[in-house]
Amino acid sequence: MDCYTASMETAQPRQRTSSTEITQALLTAATEILAEDGSGGLTIRQVAQRAGVAPMGVYSRFGSKDGLLEALFLEGVDGLIESVRAASGPDALSRLRNGCLAYREFAVGHPQHYLLMFSQMAELELSEAAMMRAKESFVELSTRVQDAMMAGSLAQGDEVEVAQLIWDGLHGSVSLELSGVTFAAEPAEAFARLVDVLLKGLAPGSG
Repeated sequence: MDCYTASMETAQPRQRTSSTEITQALLTAATEILAEDGSGGLTIRQVAQRAGVAPMGVYSRFGSKDGLLEALFLEGVDGLIESVRAASGPDALSRLRNGCLAYREFAVGHPQHYLLMFSQMAELELSEAAMMRAKESFVELSTRVQDAMMAGSLAQGDEVEVAQLIWDGLHGSVSLELSGVTFAAEPAEAFARLVDVLLKGLAPGSG
């Protein structure tokens, strides 16, 4: 066996980075830059450099900076929906309560996505499909509210209006916490008490 043949047999095949891994690396880099500089400071060149990818790789996957921001937005929306959906419980009221708690857990665990989804959403050029997907997170909450009404745990009413009231409370509390404007020693416990107060106030006979 000559040296050439031996080297061919022992050489390890070079593994190519998958397209999915590259896409995720770009999204991770964009999230990090978003945390450091905000959406205004995020550029295609910075994202590509941090991810170790040529700028054309960003354009080929996302089309533009707006497309990249929309991808981050949708990543956050999907994460929020999945978090709330995964919150279970033995009855409709507990599933609603646990879904509310999961809402905060996602926001605190993914603050940059959450801020992009809400505080910075007006700055984004979102497609109609992205906006429709975003509405599904509200539909998830509204469905849980309707189930709690049907079970008699919440007073009968317009489930969309009640879901909006609950969301207002959740978002307000989370936004203050993410901004550092909270004086609770245990923010998670304070948030849970807020949820309990909201649900108690919406219970039958509470008015």
